[in-house]
Amino acid sequence: MKKIIALSTVAFLTTSAFANSDLEAKFAAMMQKMEEQQKTIEMLTSEVKELKAQKTSTTPSVEVETLKKQVATIEKNQEQQSKVLSEVKAHDANDNIKFDVEFRNTAEMLEYKNNDTGAVAKNNSLMTSRLYLNMGAAPMDGLIFKGKLAIYSTWGAHLYHEEDPFKSWAGSSKASDTVMRIKEGYFVYSDEMGEQPYSISIGRRPASTGFLANYRENESTSGSPLAHITNMEVDAAMLKLDWGEYIDGAYSKFVYGRAHSGEMEGVYGDNPALRFPYADIDDASEDENVDFFVFLGDAYNDGQYQLMYQWAHIFDTKGLNLAQAAAYKIDNTLPTGKKNAAGVADLFALSFKVDGIGDEISDFLDETTAFASVAYTNYNADAGYSLLGSTDGGSQNGNSIWLGVIIPDMITEGGKFGLEYNHGSKYWTPMTWAEDTSIGSKIAVRGDAYEAYWNFDLFGVEYLPSQIRYTYMQHDYTPNINCAGWVTPVDVDITAQNLRFAVTYRY
Repeated sequence: MKKIIALSTVAFLTTSAFANSDLEAKFAAMMQKMEEQQKTIEMLTSEVKELKAQKTSTTPSVEVETLKKQVATIEKNQEQQSKVLSEVKAHDANDNIKFDVEFRNTAEMLEYKNNDTGAVAKNNSLMTSRLYLNMGAAPMDGLIFKGKLAIYSTWGAHLYHEEDPFKSWAGSSKASDTVMRIKEGYFVYSDEMGEQPYSISIGRRPASTGFLANYRENESTSGSPLAHITNMEVDAAMLKLDWGEYIDGAYSKFVYGRAHSGEMEGVYGDNPALRFPYADIDDASEDENVDFFVFLGDAYNDGQYQLMYQWAHIFDTKGLNLAQAAAYKIDNTLPTGKKNAAGVADLFALSFKVDGIGDEISDFLDETTAFASVAYTNYNADAGYSLLGSTDGGSQNGNSIWLGVIIPDMITEGGKFGLEYNHGSKYWTPMTWAEDTSIGSKIAVRGDAYEAYWNFDLFGVEYLPSQIRYTYMQHDYTPNINCAGWVTPVDVDITAQNLRFAVTYRY
């Protein structure tokens, strides 16, 4: 039995993806020694049996006892060495960062048309590459780390996109340059308080490609929030409470984070010697922190039926300073005069998904997924500011619906066809910086969006998930770009379409 344990330990160590060359040498020497000891045990045991079998007066009993003690000593040494190797095995399994990779390439065609003026803009050969390096570690029960490094670039891109630098939570979600950025990085600690399970987490959350958006992105699992109102990386702390004991799959998350850091230098003017790093200026500056609070969770999830909810409140969101806008003699549709601390915003969503229609009616319906989601946004301006055109403390309300169905393609093994529809009102303004198409966020459309896609494994290889996707958008009002609260939506007639071919290596 000890020999079997030793050999299984060898098999584990020699196949470990994170084995160190020095450790390998030490382990090999230890295992060689244990094998030699095993042979010695077998030899000594054989001699003991032979001596007992002879039962002659010339065989001193003291010799048999000596041999037994030698066997016991060697077995004890083997037990200690096996314990050491077991500890090493546990360390290697749980106390290292595991990596996996996702590398996606796309070829795209896109076109915009202003139907009021007849102007057309297009690109028939947009090429992009996106690399995700995913990390995970579980050093102990109840504690995990997750991380994701990302490069998302257009072919022939510059090293760094200087003309329009992105926020850290947007740079890895839009095709631009070749800089590697942190897309996700957080830990989760889970335990129980009495009989109440809970989890806490701090870091950059998995807040893009959220609930329902994963299908159109050909992802088997979704991020944490509801993509209908939140599709962007966020830096935040989270508390999760599990209600599964009372309602199937139910839980709630409480999230508090920061989307923008306000001005934090120049406390005593422009003299560098009198600046105090990271000091918060408490004066008339409008460059305030933009924080947010999110309450979300599963109301019910039995594996087939899932109902999720989310409320997000944004403090000091960006809007237009009316005094500055008047001074510059510009209209409210231009960004000059945009400032933080212009007011607050509240966003709500309720999303329902059915994974499998009916109860074993047919294989086709069993593998069909359908969903429906409704959402609402409210931007409430402070006095002296404008949010989406509201003034004097007024507010603007927007709403949206999102419908989708995903069915088996009946052509490939595991392939799926998807159809989706989105509609948004004039003032519909979700937080969708992680644009879900190259022509902007179709989830944020103020008008109608239609989308069809085919998800399949290229050549039938599970490590090469691929997609053909077509998106068409009809903008009835000013397109929502970057959640621009300082822009007043006006009537437009703009169409946009995008055809994308994507192939991913995922392992």
